[in-house]
Parts: sequence; structure tokens; C-alpha cells
Amino acid sequence: MLILEDDTNMRIGKLGNFSFNNGYYCYTGSALSGLKPRLERHLKKYKKKRWHIDYFRENATLYGSFTFISEEKLECKINDIVAVLADCQPVRGFGSSDCSCFSHLNYFLHNPLKKLTQSLRRFSRESNFTLRFERFIE
Repeated sequence: MLILEDDTNMRIGKLGNFSFNNGYYCYTGSALSGLKPRLERHLKKYKKKRWHIDYFRENATLYGSFTFISEEKLECKINDIVAVLADCQPVRGFGSSDCSCFSHLNYFLHNPLKKLTQSLRRFSRESNFTLRFERFIE
């Protein structure tokens, strides 16, 4: 989860220019090659840009992350859970160039942490995956 404090225009690599509203953003991704290195990368605000989220991250504050430990690629399933929450507005094409999802970045005007936690805990119990939330203060 990330917070964008102000309305911001930014270029997102080959996707082009976007106007982002201030608020909360939930990004879903995978780390099949290693969770720790991927989280450490996302903690860095400025880095060589490789993914769409790297461009967005320069302007956003990291609020926290939910992690699932699995050999299975879950990012699309988890994204589907996030995308159906009330008030969710997906950002077209963001982070989903390697799948058929509409987006992997979802916008919320109000903090979705409580409803997101409830939905992800339910998925975790039903799927037998361990869920962890870590809050970051920048």
C-alpha cells in the first residue's frame, strides 16, 4: 500500500503520462525470485526504473505491505480481491502488461486497510496461505 499526498502528474515508462489523485494505492505484484530482495527494492524510493511501480514509487509514500508465502503466482488472484472492494478504482494498464488483468494498481480515496485486511485474511484462511502485514513509516 502506498499513499500519494497530492494530486500528481507523472510519466510511467512506456505507459505514458498519468494523472493520479491523492489517496491510497494498493499495488499487487509477485516475488517468485525472492521476497526479501523485492521488498527491499520497493523500500527504496529512487532506483533504476524497471517496473511501472518504480515510477510511481518516487512520488508515493510506502504505507505497508501484505505478503503471502507461496510457490504459486498469486498476484492476479489477490488483485481480483482488491479490485472488488468498495470505492476501488483500478488504474488502467498499470503493472499488468504480463497478464490479462485490467490493472495491478488500485486507487482508494479513503484508507482501505480494514476492509483489505478482512478480505485478505479470508483468502488466506480459505487457501491455507500465511498472510503478513508490515507497516512502514517513511
